[in-house]
Amino acid sequence: EEQVFKVAEAMAKNKPSTVVWCMGQTQHTVGNANVRAMCILQLVLGNVGKSGGGTNIFRGHDNVQGATDVGPNPDSLPGYYGLAAGSWKHWATVWGVDYEWIKGRYASEAMMTKSGITVSRWIDGVLEDNELIDQDSNLRAVVYWGHAPNSQTRGAEMVEAMKKLDTMVVIDPYPSATASMAAMVRKDGVYLLPAATQFETYGSCTASNRSIQWREKVIEPLFESKPDHTIMYAFAKKFGFGDELVKNVKLNKDKQGWDEPEIEDILREINRGTWTIGYTGQSPERLKLHMKNMHTFDVKTLKASGGPCDGDYFGLPWPCFGTPEMKHPGTPNLYDTSKHVMDGGGNFRANFGVERDGVSLLAEDGSASKGADLQMGYPEFDHVLLKKLGWWDELTDAEKALAEGKNWKTDLSGGIQRVVMKNHGCHPFGNAKARALVWNFPDPVPLHREPIYSPRPDMV
Repeated sequence: EEQVFKVAEAMAKNKPSTVVWCMGQTQHTVGNANVRAMCILQLVLGNVGKSGGGTNIFRGHDNVQGATDVGPNPDSLPGYYGLAAGSWKHWATVWGVDYEWIKGRYASEAMMTKSGITVSRWIDGVLEDNELIDQDSNLRAVVYWGHAPNSQTRGAEMVEAMKKLDTMVVIDPYPSATASMAAMVRKDGVYLLPAATQFETYGSCTASNRSIQWREKVIEPLFESKPDHTIMYAFAKKFGFGDELVKNVKLNKDKQGWDEPEIEDILREINRGTWTIGYTGQSPERLKLHMKNMHTFDVKTLKASGGPCDGDYFGLPWPCFGTPEMKHPGTPNLYDTSKHVMDGGGNFRANFGVERDGVSLLAEDGSASKGADLQMGYPEFDHVLLKKLGWWDELTDAEKALAEGKNWKTDLSGGIQRVVMKNHGCHPFGNAKARALVWNFPDPVPLHREPIYSPRPDMV
């Protein structure tokens, strides 16, 4: 207790201060509560939106943030769009495929919009009685792709689940703990596919600070290993949707004659659709230019001074709003009201409605990003709000055609974001208060809950 008080006193008297953690605080049974508690602490101390402040997780490797952003979690499409029908329709348009065709790939529409099984619970998808699982049928095949269960509990049950599977596929540069566990209990039905390392492929990776770095291939893939995107396309062809997967992507032949989707086109497709987090203003060309001019970027502020990247922040950390042509510089610090939105500034997002129990959830008057035309709280922007404010005619005719009926995160023209930010200095996702009391969570205030598999069952 004395030590905790000393830490609290030091943080209160020395501002700004930051809270940094690696995976331990997040990959925990009560990781959600841990992270929320740290965010609330920093809000109370006034350390959010400040250089040198914030809550900063150092993720497990160079591209964990990027992986999360493109939607591997079972509860969301890329860019944290969720799984609602509107989100599927948005991405169908981006991918250039028919929404009804995507729907036809699922056993039912209910399955399409339902969260899948998390990586820590796939064991239950195999072993539990079917009536106890909120899914269709029990799992019969599992693919471990660039992932291993080293940090997970329930190892004994995991081995039993591995025994029961029809097929298990492990895609990794090296035989992982997954492969080792499976090899102990199975004689067949386990396939190891060698993936290329980061030195044997090229493309972009998104670091913990949301900066995106372009890297080049150092050597050709060794032995039989292939880049992840090559393996993915090979599977898609076998499953009958290869053409749809690469509809907007050029194919190249590797030295063994395999089809390899072009990485630049894959990033362009991500940029065309991921408006929610501002993963749209980057482009392969802008990122490559940053790498060629690294010497112009300040190592503390990340900002370039002089040269072709002048004014950009290194790696165009998201949110980097608008199209690449709008030249947003990236956002080095989230929620920083001391900067104009076109210089990486921002405010808290209007993400939970505009009021609750008759009390406004929007920001107070005078609380807005620097230079904003609206110096008060406001909701997220859509075609209706633009028309009410008299800003709609600032869109081009082409932008109007795509923005009609849309909001800032579904307008594929980028026109709503351009007008709101460049012309009026406002933030497309609105301007609201931060939320510490989460009324729609089981625990509105973070609480410690002892895990079921605790060595202290008396505390459960």
